[in-house]
Amino acid sequence: MTTATDLRNSLVDILRSQGWVNDPRVEKAMREVQRDLFLPDEDLETAYADRNIAIKSGPAGECLSSASTPSIVGMMLEQLETEPGQNVLEIGAGTGYNASLLTHLVGPTGSVTSIDIDADAIAHARAALERAGVDGVRLVHGDGEEGVPQRAPYDRIVITAGSWDIPGTWWDQLVDGGLLIIPLRFRGTTRSIAFRRHGDRMISETARLCGFIPMRNDDGEHDLDLGGGVMVRYDEDQGIRSDDLAGVLDTSPTATWSGVTVGVEPIHGLGGRLVVAERGTSRIAAQPEAVKSGRARPVIPSMTPAVIEGSSLAYLTHRREEGARESELGAIGHGPAAQELCARIVDHVRAWDKDREDRLAFTAARDKSLLDGTSRRFITKRTTHLLVTRP
Repeated sequence: MTTATDLRNSLVDILRSQGWVNDPRVEKAMREVQRDLFLPDEDLETAYADRNIAIKSGPAGECLSSASTPSIVGMMLEQLETEPGQNVLEIGAGTGYNASLLTHLVGPTGSVTSIDIDADAIAHARAALERAGVDGVRLVHGDGEEGVPQRAPYDRIVITAGSWDIPGTWWDQLVDGGLLIIPLRFRGTTRSIAFRRHGDRMISETARLCGFIPMRNDDGEHDLDLGGGVMVRYDEDQGIRSDDLAGVLDTSPTATWSGVTVGVEPIHGLGGRLVVAERGTSRIAAQPEAVKSGRARPVIPSMTPAVIEGSSLAYLTHRREEGARESELGAIGHGPAAQELCARIVDHVRAWDKDREDRLAFTAARDKSLLDGTSRRFITKRTTHLLVTRP
């Protein structure tokens, strides 16, 4: 009979083999903490599958709270570099599983505080931690954007929801030299960034692609419906106007091809190149009916890089010859600058083809004068300014 321990060890073995977990301390914690106790309504196979699990849904069926995918949990714990005796703040309590892992990592001399805006999530986490026999986690019902100043300063702060900005309270509650791990949303994508605080600046040490439920707050990320099952996602600092793009997909398309072929390897490094080089970088998504009708043919229907400039739009696409195993990358554009935008995207595809790596570095500051760079490399949030480069 397969036991919970068998399934847990098998999961961690997979995470190690795939490179998600490398730190022996993180591995030990994930082998010892019983994830099934934090998911009492799921069977053991589901509890130990490498997938996220919704624990609360909204009236329209949207996921409001979930247990994060174990591979992403392991990745972020390694980014956090937690040491025994440290004071850690978790923003987003979820099921309580991550807080339990953190208590293993900081040990009896450390401290873990977890805050969540959802009272049901706090109740779930409290019951699960009691069920697992985990003592010492301070659970707080409140707005995570405010942090928990009563227990500050923190050596480590980890955010377990997609955040569009870095509120000033997180800056103020993190010790100089401390680490902030944040799934930061920008230009239609999300990356888990490990920021080290250096006085008035934060400098990234690692950045990994991820996906998280967005925080429940007003932010500057916007969705624009282009009609027919197609939408684009962009940020408020880009100056994109919905009126300029009205009917853009109804104009004749222009296609340009790169000669670069891909199989099943990830292409998010290409999206990163566009973020650095093109201020209008955004994300286009097309429903199946839009793809089938040919209204839009993004390379990844749910999340493909696009570039918007004035009343023109271009995005990454692909084509495959019958019987071929690989697809050729290209760009499709609409609007008066379609040909120019397609040419620029194809140039980036060819540059990406030289190494196909995803390398992005971030420097954050509340005062833009502390950053050096060209305007296209800046992302301006409401509290924080980001400089994005390729090291």
